[in-house]
Amino acid sequence: MNLCAFGQDSGVALSSQRDCGMAAVWQQVLAVDARWEDPRAQGARGHRRSVSRGSYQLQAQMNRAVYDERPPGSLVPTSVAEASRAMAGDTTLSENYAFAGMHHIFDQHVDSAVPRLQFANDDKHLLACCSLDGTLSIMTLSPPPPSVKVILKGHGGPVTDFAWSLSNDIIVSTSLDGTLRIWNTEDGRCIREVRDPESSELLCCTFQPMNNNLTVVGNSKHHLQVVNISTGKKVKGGSSKLTGCVLSLSFDAPGRILWAGDDRGSIFSFLFDMATGKLTKAKRLVVNEGSSICSISARSWISREARDPSLLVNACSNKLLLYRVVDNEGTLQLKRSFPIQHGSQHIHSIFCPLMSFRQGACVVTGSEDTCVYFFDVERNTKAIVNKLQGHGGPVLDVSFNCDESLLASADSTGMVIIWRREQK
Repeated sequence: MNLCAFGQDSGVALSSQRDCGMAAVWQQVLAVDARWEDPRAQGARGHRRSVSRGSYQLQAQMNRAVYDERPPGSLVPTSVAEASRAMAGDTTLSENYAFAGMHHIFDQHVDSAVPRLQFANDDKHLLACCSLDGTLSIMTLSPPPPSVKVILKGHGGPVTDFAWSLSNDIIVSTSLDGTLRIWNTEDGRCIREVRDPESSELLCCTFQPMNNNLTVVGNSKHHLQVVNISTGKKVKGGSSKLTGCVLSLSFDAPGRILWAGDDRGSIFSFLFDMATGKLTKAKRLVVNEGSSICSISARSWISREARDPSLLVNACSNKLLLYRVVDNEGTLQLKRSFPIQHGSQHIHSIFCPLMSFRQGACVVTGSEDTCVYFFDVERNTKAIVNKLQGHGGPVLDVSFNCDESLLASADSTGMVIIWRREQK
């Protein structure tokens, strides 16, 4: 289905022909591909993760000696990570990420793609997803059986992205209807609606990690904007413009650097003023001219053995890309790439949450071939650690719970599959 036609059918006003062409990546996601078979026919909150406030330059200096002894592209110094190995058990990544099979399938959004899903922060059993049917779902996996806790209704168009607040009491969501909505996760009430001042489609959002009163939103007219969700107003100085439609956002852990990706193949870094919310454009990297930057995930290595700030990127180039953050302005240096099928869909990837406590280092990504892939970023050859099959369409997003006992994945047919890891 064409994006323009979709907008007309759903009552969403598309501002221009450029807005229709802006998200070629969405044209594939909006329609459920009839080629894919329906797989259904086949039958306690933890502690807060710490935040490093040291500079990237200091981290680089502290680890230079270790880096010099490691092979090019290495991420975690596995040979010296004895403390972390003792915590995780002296097992291989393949053993750590072996799965017993499907734990549950949610199908409340069947026939509409689920572009994003995410477990709640530091939670084992609370999960949310958004759908192009215009709604969001909050699901609980315990006590059994797994169930849909509440459906968030109110958007007048496809929901493109959402984010949990740090305390999990609030969700913010963006939609092609041009609104940012703030939701109470307990009862599903819409607390506030913030309309885009340009009346453009909103494509992505993320919370400022150190101040959850502030949310950053990206739209189809190339603009990035910081919004105070308590007042519903834009933050003065908190806006900037990219070269294309803003498709993906990610902060570093301290909230001082923001990366934004657009549909023309560029990743921009911005310095975030913690006191005022002002954004200052710092660096630009052209990943692949004309390729949409669908997903950006930042990770600061907060462990005794390895401090290596990194960025994981999906860029519609049939590769999953891993970058190193080399300075305080968010400059990126390519370390590794991994082959996946990704040419047009809005595919996302994640770092494994307990990655720094394992021997090796693992990332997980969706793929257009209907599979979920696990890659060991330390391996120079045969980097695939595991491959999960069961979806009936391209896998758009993946999410681990806080202790990695469960993995959730969502696809273009509206299926959400919960996978349970084998217990050792």
